[in-house]
Amino acid sequence: MTLTTPARAAAASGRPAARRPNRMRVWATRAPLLPALIFMIVVTQLPFVATLVISFLDWNALYPDRRGFAGFANYGEVLTDPDLRGSVGTTILLTVTVVLVSLLLGLLLALLLDRRFPGRGAVRTMLIAPFLLVPVAAALMWKHLLFNPEYGLFNGILRAVGGDGAAQPDWISEMPLMAVEAALIWQWTPFMMLILLAGLQSRDPQLVEAARMDGASDWQVFVHLTLPHLRRYIELGVLLGSIYIVQNFDAVFTLTSGGLGTANLPYTIYQTFYQAHENGLASAAGVVVVIGSIVLATFALRVVSSLFREEVSR
Repeated sequence: MTLTTPARAAAASGRPAARRPNRMRVWATRAPLLPALIFMIVVTQLPFVATLVISFLDWNALYPDRRGFAGFANYGEVLTDPDLRGSVGTTILLTVTVVLVSLLLGLLLALLLDRRFPGRGAVRTMLIAPFLLVPVAAALMWKHLLFNPEYGLFNGILRAVGGDGAAQPDWISEMPLMAVEAALIWQWTPFMMLILLAGLQSRDPQLVEAARMDGASDWQVFVHLTLPHLRRYIELGVLLGSIYIVQNFDAVFTLTSGGLGTANLPYTIYQTFYQAHENGLASAAGVVVVIGSIVLATFALRVVSSLFREEVSR
């Protein structure tokens, strides 16, 4: 049997003749993605590598000639310094509270918007609006229009209900962390609502109708059909919410300027870098933020998954 030239080459290389065109086709389809991949590496990974390298240096911008290798000393200071350690606790508390409350409120609003009623489109648009605001603008609105002790809306309502003798609290000074949490919950609840509403509208209506025909109540349909179906959507909301809230800077900076025990880790990094000029220490704290974001998101996903597994096993 006489072999053709392509077949001889394939036989000599020990590879099938049809495999080379397939590989060329695969590379041809992947080639347009290479610029985007290179751009992402340059924009995200290279700065992180630079931050990681700087975190091992003793580098104060005011004394550039004294720069030297510090090893893990910066990380040790991040974990032992009272201010930095307190900011880590504040970050965790702020993230857990905002994510859980906004997820619960978003679920309630999604269940409401999943029903048909007159004006549902207008209501949906108004509920989405807080998430579309610039974070700094939203924080300024809460600080001046709502929390202001003299002309804010909250104290205006108290004055209208209780008269001129009604208590006029200074919301930011008396409950600073709750003020930051309220502003963030108001802004992130629409985000959770959109994700969960997409999950609700992807349900098979025939399953719900069959369950109701079998005599299932609304609560039983919600627990045994709706929640298991929303599992991936809830996980996605918790994951994205945790990552973004951990890195939040705008609300803390605008409302309290990091005072009164509200300084989270991003704000502490800002103070360390721009006020103390400690580049190495600020970089180490930044690396801790990234690691904390990953750990927190992983922990949240495992907790949610375990809750659903327990519910299914019942």
